[in-house]
Amino acid sequence: MLRFNANLSMMFNEHNFLDRFGAAARAGFQGVEFLFPYSHSISDLKEALEANQLAQVLFNLPPGDWEKGERGMCCHPNRQNEFREGVEIALEYATGLGCQQIHVMAGIKPEGVPMDALSETYVENLRFAAELCEQKNVRLLIEAINSRDMPGYFLSKSAQAISVIEKVGSSNLLFQYDIYHMQIMEGDLISTITEILSRIAHFQIADNPGRHEPGTGEINYPFIFSKLDELGYNGWIGCEYRPIAGTVEGLNWASNWLNK
Repeated sequence: MLRFNANLSMMFNEHNFLDRFGAAARAGFQGVEFLFPYSHSISDLKEALEANQLAQVLFNLPPGDWEKGERGMCCHPNRQNEFREGVEIALEYATGLGCQQIHVMAGIKPEGVPMDALSETYVENLRFAAELCEQKNVRLLIEAINSRDMPGYFLSKSAQAISVIEKVGSSNLLFQYDIYHMQIMEGDLISTITEILSRIAHFQIADNPGRHEPGTGEINYPFIFSKLDELGYNGWIGCEYRPIAGTVEGLNWASNWLNK
């Protein structure tokens, strides 16, 4: 049975952030993810999770200055100390919330820095973070993001992500496969997923074009879900999409899986 979790950064925006936990539970979700927890205390987030019997499935490491367009710093040679401090902060939240996996954003490629230097820094930082996360029983994930929505992002294709994982050489570093991003960048979804499933710890979904709920675009999600079930995937699937006309109104696609 596939397990879907709500992304509270995109879904249930009809409510204030801490009220979204209850809204997600009432809609039938048993887990949640979001971009960043750091503007809220661990105690407030833990209370929201426990009050609604929700699992904290995923969140991101500190990304740098999000408002100024920064999207992580893992590949930035001149920000390794800041990155490592961010790993410590993320792990404090992960252990406090019982979150078993966190995602590290690679970052936008800085101008004037050779790709070799970016790649070397990225692998070195991931190796450090994966080891530290393993000590806390937390998986570290990387995600390829499409270059249309996020121009200049360091990691944009699944083969690149798998190559990085192999270079890092840690069993605690895994792939967060976003079906929306990979449909845009490379397509061939089922063949790729089947080939690399052992490296995938988390899926995220949205339809294309528009990044809305499944069934609003070109991606054959019923077939994909059937295939994931057939392949025995037992991790979470994060609903990282923008509902077209209200979150609850757009959940018909998930009626077979939500716990109502």
